[in-house]
Amino acid sequence: MHEKAYEAQCNAVKVHCTRESESRRRGLTLFALALGSFCIGTSEFASMGIIQLFAASLDLSISEATNAITAYAFGVVIGAPLVTLMASRLNRRTLLLCLMGLFIVGNLLSAAAFNLGMFAVARFISGMPQGAYFGAGAVVASYVVGEGSSGKAFAMVMLGLTIATIVGSPLATFLGQQLGWRETYVIVAVLAALAFGALWAWLPRSEALNGGPLAQELGALRKPRVWATMIVAAIGVASIFSVYTFIGPFVTDVARLKPSTIPLALALFGVGMTVGNLIGGRLADVHDALGLMLGFGCALVVLAVLAIFGAHESVLMLTLFGVGATMMAAIPTIQVRLTRYAPEAPTLMGAMNLASLNVGNAIGAAAGGVAVAAGWGLLSAVWAGFALTLAGLVIFIVTSQGAQQSVAA
Repeated sequence: MHEKAYEAQCNAVKVHCTRESESRRRGLTLFALALGSFCIGTSEFASMGIIQLFAASLDLSISEATNAITAYAFGVVIGAPLVTLMASRLNRRTLLLCLMGLFIVGNLLSAAAFNLGMFAVARFISGMPQGAYFGAGAVVASYVVGEGSSGKAFAMVMLGLTIATIVGSPLATFLGQQLGWRETYVIVAVLAALAFGALWAWLPRSEALNGGPLAQELGALRKPRVWATMIVAAIGVASIFSVYTFIGPFVTDVARLKPSTIPLALALFGVGMTVGNLIGGRLADVHDALGLMLGFGCALVVLAVLAIFGAHESVLMLTLFGVGATMMAAIPTIQVRLTRYAPEAPTLMGAMNLASLNVGNAIGAAAGGVAVAAGWGLLSAVWAGFALTLAGLVIFIVTSQGAQQSVAA
């Protein structure tokens, strides 16, 4: 009897240790993925925080400098499908390592740029890995988290990007102000090298993460609901970038605050994005459309308040938090819907989600730049974002009703 009890106790300890080991490995995998997305987010959003610095250094106006931000977005948009399809048969672990290597090269080239043309090319290269990284990262995260939690898994990968808006982008902006904007990109490249090491060490080596046939991935792009969802993402989420691109000028020229306040404003926006991302991940797993409807609807209210009362310091700071939170709550829902519409191509759907968001980056930054360049004032960029999110919400409602009617028929 004592021997059986002892054996049962030993088995229980083994099971407990195995579960702890699996939980630890899962945590390290998610950490490595989030660290990579943290680097990507820092590079993307820091460019907006230091826009005044590289604009002055390269002798550009603010509206001209937004071309470099747009170039990064186009790198994501073009790179997401192109890289994902070219690497369709690669193991997702191998793909993620290659993508992080390309990202390092792009940021080092950004630091060496001496005119707008070279800088735009470098930012384009830096953006190319982003969509495929989040697509492959979502697949790996879903693999380690388990079925039924795709929204949570995508939110965990996105967590690094949103934390980058709290810590990475404000810190990079501060370092850019103290050391120089070129040094910002060098520091990002060093952090990305650390992320490469973490991915190498902690990503699972499994044949379950092998890619699939190219035709299988391409088949997903023939589905109208996939394209409708990407259009909603591109247009509806554009207001994030209509606001974020101009945070520096909002702080210094609209609210008349010191430049040292810019990192705080960026951090508040990032806290909002992180909160919204975590809430959105849970909503996406339990409800088909609630995260997107609530996110876009509440964002419209916050954007209107920012556009009207943004010259007041307290209103500016609160609404920056609000824009980040409301818009990010919608993004995991978009990812889950895309994956549900094309379950045979999860990596491509993750990549196309990020591509859509960066089309939104380009649209939002460009729309804001056009409004400001027209002489309507800096806060006109917020109204441009309002119009885009309203259009995205209307398109979502119309296409969702159309899809329900076709299913009912």
